[in-house]
Amino acid sequence: MTPTPSADMSDVIAEVRGKLGMITLNRPKALNALSLGMVRDLLGTLLAWQKDDSILGVAIRGSNKEGVFGAFCAGGDIRFLHAAGSSGNPQLEDFFTEEYALNHLIHSFGKPYIAFMDGIVMGGGMGISQGGSLRIVTERTKMAMPETAIGLFPDVGGGYFLSRCPGAVGEWLALSGDTIGAGDALAFGLADGCIPAAQQADLWETLATTDFANVEALNAVVRSRFVSAESKVAAHRAEIDTCFSQPTVAAVVQALQAGSDWAQTEAATLRKRSPLMLHVVLEQIRRARQMNLAEDLRMERDMVRHCFYLRPGRSETVEGIRALAVDKDHSPRWNPASIEEVSDAEWQAFFDSPWPAHSHPLAALQG
Repeated sequence: MTPTPSADMSDVIAEVRGKLGMITLNRPKALNALSLGMVRDLLGTLLAWQKDDSILGVAIRGSNKEGVFGAFCAGGDIRFLHAAGSSGNPQLEDFFTEEYALNHLIHSFGKPYIAFMDGIVMGGGMGISQGGSLRIVTERTKMAMPETAIGLFPDVGGGYFLSRCPGAVGEWLALSGDTIGAGDALAFGLADGCIPAAQQADLWETLATTDFANVEALNAVVRSRFVSAESKVAAHRAEIDTCFSQPTVAAVVQALQAGSDWAQTEAATLRKRSPLMLHVVLEQIRRARQMNLAEDLRMERDMVRHCFYLRPGRSETVEGIRALAVDKDHSPRWNPASIEEVSDAEWQAFFDSPWPAHSHPLAALQG
């Protein structure tokens, strides 16, 4: 039987059941936010399972305070990022290098990787699910890349997978940080199927106890459970494409302000985000559209280094996390304070790599 997650067990529970490696994220009090230790546990486990011919595939789920499922992963541990970024803790660098390596491994795993994306799936949670071969959402899924709200950018490969969304949806999700549900995740290519939340436990046990003849049989069992899910954003798609395809952040906001009530609300949202990081993110998505995943992750590794160290004492990320999660005053002091005040030189600096290509921390990633 599957062990019931509890407070005294590891934050990552990994076990082999039948032909599958099965992972439960077990840090429910933090909505399974990823620590450096969790990243290392996941990376080590997946590397071992990738080489083990007896393991046909992997399934991963989250947990909440009541038990399994209910929340997948809310992202990286932002309180750690704030403390490390404020104190010069070198583990900050380790966290991003190893997290991005984990993201790449999942995309290139070579075996079925089935992600049960129930409840909150944000930031780092997207990084450990978007590379999956079967990304399962439910009616409870709340999916987002909300990093601009904390003065960061959609990392963990966000440039790669958001830029592959249809039209200008990637720009919209990256800039606004808006949350979407199951139907829109399917429509935008960010999920492969939806199952009712109440059926997850039964599917999990079926995966653990079935003697699958091959990968095709495994995939067929999962796909047989899929149900339809309605898109909630379809009515706004034309406006998203028109507004978020504009050439600059200022033009995006101007187009939104001249649009529908929904568009004007989006404009107001963007005005609350880090003006500097909005410029960085728009460029990120558009550059990433022409990149493979390894190239995108190397670019994002450059960018995240700059988020903490480019402007000593003036990190938008440290300030954004302070306002949201530390002091919780929800009043970040962005610098520059408005979209119109950001110079090209300020955002362009985020795309200069601090490393020569041969010495980049992610130089070994391929494709």
